Amino acid sequence: MQATAMTAIFMGLTMSSIFVMLSNNWLLAWLNLEMNTLAILPVISKTKHPRAVEASTKYFLTQTIASCLLLFSCTTNAWYTGTWSITQMDDTYTSTIMLLALTMKAGTVPTHFWLPEVMQGSTLTTTLLMSTWQKIAPMALIYSISNHASPNITLTLGLLSTTFGGWGGMNQTQLRKMMAYSSITNMGWTVMVLTLQPKASMISIIIYIITITPTIFMLELTSTKTLQNMTTSWSTSPTTTTTLALLLLSTAGLPPLTGFIPKLLILNELVTQNLTPTAVAAATASLLSLIFYLRMAYLTALLNAPGSATSAIKWRQKIETKATTLTPTALTAMTILPAMTK
Repeated sequence: MQATAMTAIFMGLTMSSIFVMLSNNWLLAWLNLEMNTLAILPVISKTKHPRAVEASTKYFLTQTIASCLLLFSCTTNAWYTGTWSITQMDDTYTSTIMLLALTMKAGTVPTHFWLPEVMQGSTLTTTLLMSTWQKIAPMALIYSISNHASPNITLTLGLLSTTFGGWGGMNQTQLRKMMAYSSITNMGWTVMVLTLQPKASMISIIIYIITITPTIFMLELTSTKTLQNMTTSWSTSPTTTTTLALLLLSTAGLPPLTGFIPKLLILNELVTQNLTPTAVAAATASLLSLIFYLRMAYLTALLNAPGSATSAIKWRQKIETKATTLTPTALTAMTILPAMTK
């Protein structure tokens, strides 16, 4: 793909998401979401492989259905209230459909089915893009309608997402699919406390973006795509594998790493709102995702080096220091800070 086309595509991705965050009109937000979808499709299908074409097709169909639901919801709301304002979703029926449409775009249960398949058919760079930047626009709209969403629906979606995300990731050997189920689990924690404490919800998604960005960068740097590759990643860079293990544990929410902060805030809010059974269920469901995170960290940094002659060992290659590799290093330093704060 030519440099000019790539520049135009990434400018479209960037500007469309920014315009969604700045818009106060549903039609303008819907238009920019469509631009965002059209801009990401060439990035997904860039790889000359049938899986990439399949992934882009699944992404297009899913996002189209979500956009239709979004347009139907905002049109119905304008019919009832006489306004296209994003913050005035006063009708319960339209706000529920809007929430389902936006969570479908972000990838939560029960509309999560597309995310693992799309990520598996994409490159690690595209996986990073869909795990981070592509969630900003729908999450901004979800935050805008958080005061009109039903608490029962958000709690149900959150618990189901944390449960199915952890359960689905346990049975995977492909890291891209595991990252997809990790994203579903994190979206569950984010949506769960959306109506109770929107600020904690935003802290959860921000910290997830901060931790998952250097994680996928390091997986790409070491050419690691499966669990089998992780057992030999030590031969590429021992320091990188150790840092990657810490990042994985931080993403899992293991104290005292930074990823534990949003889970602590969310559990504290649930207990404060007299939802202790929900908090216990969420903490129990998070143990499912912790299992495959610990497996990844074990294979990365704690497993002994293979001693047989038939073991595949990656050759050490000279890694050039570029500006793009400095960002993961800085973010890595942030993700291993202690979480023992007041």
